[in-house]
Formats: sequence, C-alpha cells, structure tokens
Amino acid sequence: MSGQAEELQELREVTRRFLADKASISDTRRVVESGRSCDEAVWKQMAEQIGLQGIAVPEQFGGAGMGPVELGVVCEELGRTLYAGPFFATVVMAAQALVAADDVEAAERWLPGIVEGALTGTLAVADLTGEIDPEKVLTTAEPDGEGGWRLTGSKRFVVDGCSADLILAAALVEGEVGLFGIDGDAAGLTREPLAQLDPTRALAVLTFEATPAQRVATDAAAVLGRVRDLVSAHLAAEQAGGAAAALEMAVEYAKVREQFGRPIGSFQAIKHMCADRLLDVESARNAASAAAALLADHDPEASLTASAAAAWAGPAFTRVAKDNIQIHGGIGFTWEHDAHYFLKRAKSSEVLFGSPAHHRARVADLAGI
Repeated sequence: MSGQAEELQELREVTRRFLADKASISDTRRVVESGRSCDEAVWKQMAEQIGLQGIAVPEQFGGAGMGPVELGVVCEELGRTLYAGPFFATVVMAAQALVAADDVEAAERWLPGIVEGALTGTLAVADLTGEIDPEKVLTTAEPDGEGGWRLTGSKRFVVDGCSADLILAAALVEGEVGLFGIDGDAAGLTREPLAQLDPTRALAVLTFEATPAQRVATDAAAVLGRVRDLVSAHLAAEQAGGAAAALEMAVEYAKVREQFGRPIGSFQAIKHMCADRLLDVESARNAASAAAALLADHDPEASLTASAAAAWAGPAFTRVAKDNIQIHGGIGFTWEHDAHYFLKRAKSSEVLFGSPAHHRARVADLAGI
C-alpha cells in the first residue's frame, strides 16, 4: 500500500471510529426525533478531536491543507451514518467557495471560525432550484454607498439555511454574477424552514430585503464552477457511503432472517439482488473517487467526471435503499426501523443540486455530444 493510500485509510478509520462513537445512525435518529438539525456538542468535538471541518482548508487559515480526495473520504463516511449536521453545507460548500474565491480578507474573516467549529455556513446560488448554476441567479445586489452591498431577492432549497452563521449568496451586479457574504443575523434577512422528504438534512427558503452583504468574489462564475464540481463529486461520495451502509444492513438481515427453515440470504433472488446492489455501490464509490482525484489535479476532465459521478451515484443509492427495505420485508416499512431514513436521504439527495438528467445533459454538453 502506498503512502497516500495508507494515509487515506487511516483518515477513514479515524472518521469511522468517531462517528460510531458520537454520530451513529442511532444518534442521527435521536437528533431528528428531537426536532433539531444538529448535535452542537458533536459538531464542536468533530473540530476539536479530529479536525474534520478544516481538512480541506489551507494551513494559513488554520486548516490541514488537504484536498478533494481526503474530503471525499470524509463525506463517504458521513454518508454511512446519514450524519445530521452542517458539515456538507459548511465544509464542502461554504468553505470551498471561500477557498476558491481567493479573497484573503474574506478567508481570514470566516475560515478560521469554520475550522474551529465555531462558525457554520452555506451557499445559495440559483434562486428557484438547489442547483449551483450562475445562469439561474435572479437576486440582485446594489452598492450601499459605503463600500458594502445590499441584496434583494430570495433563494430556495438552501441547505442548513435556517441555522448557518454565514450565507454565501450569488447575486447579479449589472448583469454579472457576484458572490456575497451575509451574516446570519443581518437586517432584512428572513429564513423559513422548507418541508421536505429527508428529515436528516434541513433546507430553507431565504429572503433578502436590502440585506447588507460583503462581496467576496469578483469572478464568481469561475468560483461557482469549481464549487459545483466539488459539490457533485462529494455528494456522490456521501451517496456511495449511504448506499454501502444500506447494503450492509440488508446483507446482515438476510443472514439471520429465516423462511422455510433457511436464511433468506440463501435464496437465489436475494443473492442476485445483493450482487446487483454491490455493483451499484462499488461503481458509485469509484466514480466519486475518480472525480475527487481529477479535481485535486485540476484536470480538464474533472467537471465531466464530477457530473458523471453525480448522475450515477444518486440513482444507485436509491436502488440500494429500496432493495434494503424489500429484503427486510414488513419490518422495513415501519417507522421504528432505520431503513426508511436511508431511502429518504437517497431520494432527496438524488435531486438536491440537480437531477440525474441534469447531470447527464451536462456530461453530454462537456463531451461535445
């Protein structure tokens, strides 16, 4: 095993141990049933004990200085427990947008707080969908005459939008897209929770009414292009992790559940179903890993590979989650069983930042088909 492979394996093991102890699927269920979107104590411990919030943040801002490959490993492990907390919105979306923006002042203001677990954030781009698409921005920004800006408009499907301390929002400035930082308690900001299928990932509608903001990127299109690819690749990694955990749950049950005096796992139909779903899991994992590796190298094929990973991993997770319920039979349909949490996460995340059809169309466009 190479040095990098050993480091990645160690990162995976450390993350998995932490989550097993602090944020297992049982803990996720407890958080959800309590009506919260996060266990704040676990979020703080995640930063203090293993430093996950700063894994892909440059060292000059207090982070570990790692990149997309390492972040993908962490996302995969978080996906296994359906982690209910602001990691994806804060670390994958907001922090990586700040890193890509290359605005030292903004980075120094917000990244250290993210690394320490003291600050959460999110990213809001398209106004009417959850897509990270600069062409779907309708919100506008105007100078306030004092060196700042004021935003007017709204954003839907904003991940952790109700709880984020920092909102990075895309807005139009004379027809060009800019990226702006907004404090969570800013005047003129209204946040409303959005009812949705997946109880483990909070979504919100944000409304800006001349809301004060700080501009953090002049070339926002390039920044958002980079972040869109990172989000696609790392959501695919998270989906691969969730699919792997759901398949393991199904296989373990098939070993102990008996019908006609035999474990149901010995029946050919169950064997074939599990084998097909294993192919889904491994394909999703490999696609997400390939996308992360190309993003780390800033490879020209990274965008295409990231959307290809997203196009495959979302439906794959859904297939595994559905078959997990089928293998569990009647008990799999009950609220008391964890299987339905995996299906809800799978169906919700499949369309969160663009449907599989959206990503397939993007792959075709990038490939010149």
